[in-house]
Amino acid sequence: MTVMPLLKAMKAESTPATRPVLRLSGVTKAFNSVIALDNVSFSINPGEVVALLGPSGAGKSTIFRCISRLAEVDAGHVTVLGQDVGSLDRRALREQRRAIGLIFQQFNLIPRLTALDNTLSGRLGHVSTWRVLLRQFSMADRQIALAALDRVGLLDKAYQRADSLSGGQQQRVAIARVLTQQSRLVLADEPVASLDPASASNVLRVLHEIARERGIGVLCSLHQTDLALHYADRIVAMRKGKLVLDDRTENISAEQINGIYGEPA
Repeated sequence: MTVMPLLKAMKAESTPATRPVLRLSGVTKAFNSVIALDNVSFSINPGEVVALLGPSGAGKSTIFRCISRLAEVDAGHVTVLGQDVGSLDRRALREQRRAIGLIFQQFNLIPRLTALDNTLSGRLGHVSTWRVLLRQFSMADRQIALAALDRVGLLDKAYQRADSLSGGQQQRVAIARVLTQQSRLVLADEPVASLDPASASNVLRVLHEIARERGIGVLCSLHQTDLALHYADRIVAMRKGKLVLDDRTENISAEQINGIYGEPA
């Protein structure tokens, strides 16, 4: 089966290079008396991979929740694809979430379904819910999903059950799923935490290449600073709810990295 001609059709709608796909402006969020985010501001451009670093409790998970509006900000603004998230009604928010792809530490695949069927679940926002539940997808949708699996190097695994794949392969299926969703912003929450070093590097390499090719902005939470320095274009670092670093990876020193985690140089 030939799927390569469909790769052009899978490219996300172009985003003006001058407009970030994501911008946080003065975002503050507290839970009771605990300030989780304190006046946080940064942005991500199309095709840019930004690593989000920080110790546990730094506020990284809260940032993800505020971007997807699973948590409402107390002050400031979150702008995704030029729209203020906090101003969207339910329908507009649903439309915006369709453009945001999510990749998790535990893959979030359905083990008994094939890699192709898991990838096709990325079409949920584009087709009727009953088609997803009954797996009644059009040939065009199947071709989009097969092209996505081909791009992540798993076309030959399309009809294998997800639970028969290695951890790295399952995470690449998750990347194929966000491609099939035609996401323009990807939020990756510790996507390689459960993988061995070789698989982790492979997953982040594929994610970085795809971000470049499709103009997708990627915010990737990581604990592995060596991987962040190798695969991210920029590093944004949090500590106790505050932004403590935002710079290109090539400009960041070992002392700055150690300072994020409170370690001596």
